[in-house]
Amino acid sequence: MNKKFRITTTVLLILVLAGIIFYPKVKPLFASRSNVPGNPGPGSGPGGGTGRQVLNVSGYLIKPIQMNDPVMSTGTLRPDEEVELSFETSGKIVGINFTEGTRVKKGDLLAKINDKPLQAQLQKLQAQIKLVEEKEFRQRSLLTRDAISQESYDQIVTELQTTQADINLIKARISETELRAPFDGIIGLRYLSEGSYATPSTKIARLVKISPIKIEFSIPERYAGEVNIGFPVSFDVDDKMYQATVYAVDPKIELNTKSIVIRALYPNKKEELKPGRYTSVTLLLSQIDNAIAIPTEALIPEMEGEMVYVYRGGKASSVKVTTGLRTESLVQVVNGLKFGDTLITTGILQLRQSLPVVLDTLIVNP
Repeated sequence: MNKKFRITTTVLLILVLAGIIFYPKVKPLFASRSNVPGNPGPGSGPGGGTGRQVLNVSGYLIKPIQMNDPVMSTGTLRPDEEVELSFETSGKIVGINFTEGTRVKKGDLLAKINDKPLQAQLQKLQAQIKLVEEKEFRQRSLLTRDAISQESYDQIVTELQTTQADINLIKARISETELRAPFDGIIGLRYLSEGSYATPSTKIARLVKISPIKIEFSIPERYAGEVNIGFPVSFDVDDKMYQATVYAVDPKIELNTKSIVIRALYPNKKEELKPGRYTSVTLLLSQIDNAIAIPTEALIPEMEGEMVYVYRGGKASSVKVTTGLRTESLVQVVNGLKFGDTLITTGILQLRQSLPVVLDTLIVNP
């Protein structure tokens, strides 16, 4: 037992002495990689010691671009013409001459009120006027021979004119019993049947004209002087874009909303658009050619203004900029950048002045 203990003790002592002797020579084999040139050590990461981080970023090559100043609004589609059809007089409906939902032409007879009493009066007056005309002819012949006085002839002329006026009045009343289409269009549902009693306040049907169709919308008052008759307008219905033209601008500003009501016209020849629908309207009020435009996410707001980072010589360089026109995705830069600069668009929060960066992706605007 004592022999084994002595052997074990001797071996341990030899190992300790060997470690003391050889440790200075072995230590370099386990030295930190930070001492090896070209290899970053433990302190090279964020918050480390003397190492510098190299950040991978995406770049945006600045080239001339055309920018527009869009104004967005919500509009309503309205028919070109629309009317609630009704009679001008009261009476019993004796005829309806249209089919619901069909096209009619201007002047077509749509419905009729009983006019028999008026027709009888017309026939009576037409018979009377024949006698008066013959009497006037005879009186005129006598007047040329001085057989009657001028006063007698004037009386018969007045009687003739009065009878003719009565005939015109009856014809006008008869026309009031006829409901005719005031314009070409599509007639809607009817609300009365034959035999119903109608008055001027009774609605018979609705007549609409949807080719062309109107787009009514509003814009803020500050654009009052920029939109005139003939101005082009884009509007969206069911994710499909259409082009219209402004034909009317309300001269008065709405007091409650401080906006201006505008109407545009779209041909709608195929009548694919129906009145009453809502639509998104876009107006391009200004156009800038050869503009310097950058993505909005690359712009950094500061207390003194705004800045961006550009890629120069493998490093990030901060540049103060002055902005102008803004759209949903782009911002115009008036001062600070030039064509050919490479804007850094990713890793914005990690960037610092003169920080080494590597461009992974370069985007070239169209």
